[in-house]
Amino acid sequence: MKVVIVGCGRVGSTLALELVAAGHDVTIVDERVSAFSRLGESFGGNMVVGTGIDESVLRRAGIEDADCFASVTNGDNRNIMAAQVAKVVFNVPRVITRIYDPIRERTYREFGLETICSTTIVSSMISTFLTTGENPAYPSAAPQDLAQAPR
Repeated sequence: MKVVIVGCGRVGSTLALELVAAGHDVTIVDERVSAFSRLGESFGGNMVVGTGIDESVLRRAGIEDADCFASVTNGDNRNIMAAQVAKVVFNVPRVITRIYDPIRERTYREFGLETICSTTIVSSMISTFLTTGENPAYPSAAPQDLAQAPR
């Protein structure tokens, strides 16, 4: 599977490394060359310097043959625009964008963009832990009983 990722921060670099390890053809785009250091020297994918909303940069990244696209920069506006370009201009079959703002996330989801809002996901997971003692990030761990918790 050919994947283009825009944003080589914590999420983008982790995603790229995970997908390359699974045998996928990955190209990651970032405006800063220094961001690629997160990937390590043995990274088996491709790196393209540029902005993820620039069609020529996306073409250099191979978007015309991409099966999947993810925009995971630290800016909602850039992520939304990059995802729309991938979906509408290049007809990438599977496109997702990370959005921090829950209100924007809901709005763009209603417009047909596949979104994920880390703000609401993390908030929900923390709420689950606080109310049940079960950490959804590590479901195999036994919940901690408040009566047994050290004070």
